[in-house]
Amino acid sequence: MASAPLAQDTGHADTVHDVQLDYYGRKLATASSDRTIRVFDVTGDQLAPLTTLQGHEGPVWQVSWSHPKFGNLLASCSFDNRVMIWKEQQDGSWLQVYTSDSSLHSASVNSVAFAPHELGLRVAAASSDGSASVLTYNSTEGKWNQQKVEAHSIGCTAVSWSPAAPPGSLVSGKPPAHPIARFATAGCDKTVRIWQLDDSKRQWVQQGEPLKGHTDWVRDVAWAPNLGMPMNTLASAGQDGKVIIWTEQSGNWNKLVLHDFGQAVWKLSWSVTGGILAVSDSKGSVSLWKEAIDGQWQQISQDVAVA
Repeated sequence: MASAPLAQDTGHADTVHDVQLDYYGRKLATASSDRTIRVFDVTGDQLAPLTTLQGHEGPVWQVSWSHPKFGNLLASCSFDNRVMIWKEQQDGSWLQVYTSDSSLHSASVNSVAFAPHELGLRVAAASSDGSASVLTYNSTEGKWNQQKVEAHSIGCTAVSWSPAAPPGSLVSGKPPAHPIARFATAGCDKTVRIWQLDDSKRQWVQQGEPLKGHTDWVRDVAWAPNLGMPMNTLASAGQDGKVIIWTEQSGNWNKLVLHDFGQAVWKLSWSVTGGILAVSDSKGSVSLWKEAIDGQWQQISQDVAVA
């Protein structure tokens, strides 16, 4: 059974939309409708405020930490149509090192995520204008290069990167394979789509057909860590109240409805090893789910209401 959540005062003046720990779990970032991001030092169950990042001109929906090999970088996205990247300096201050211009997205940017470190310094974002963008840092020129795909016709709600290790790579006994650069997007067109980098063209192309199973907007998508195991797993959450588990084997995706929650499901989050899925719904409840030996998913915690 999950313990009751420990309430912390973030100091935000409005709704908090996202909370993310860094790679080591030592820093925490929060995103809020008050247009700010707050960064905290984490010691045990105590938070100590470090800084408030100001620059967005609308609610900040999501934040994402980079892998520490690139330093302490934080990406954020907002209703103001922009993606921003922030970097911690040696003296502990934070500097805004990138802000997307109006050519990247023409509507709210709803989701942002750093790529696995094996793919270099990359960020993907999803926007209500229907597109997904990928920002790649060019260290030679010292700038971020932009690429964009028209992902979903009536709005893109979420983005999630695939693990870089090819399925089965840790149990194959073969030399390490080339990392895979691909990500999933969720959309208002009721689908999930997979995008992969075509190395020959240096373009992002849709891989296979859209994944169809929801009857309303897909609110979130989350690619499970696979630790090199021989199967890829995705979870999607819908306005229709369903969470669907998608498994890929030999290029084919199979779907299994984890549960029908009876109300919109907003967010998904996998454990570090990919064995447990956390689900939060529109009533503010969070539940934990784990796959049983027979392939069915079982709830392993009581619903915990988050104030």
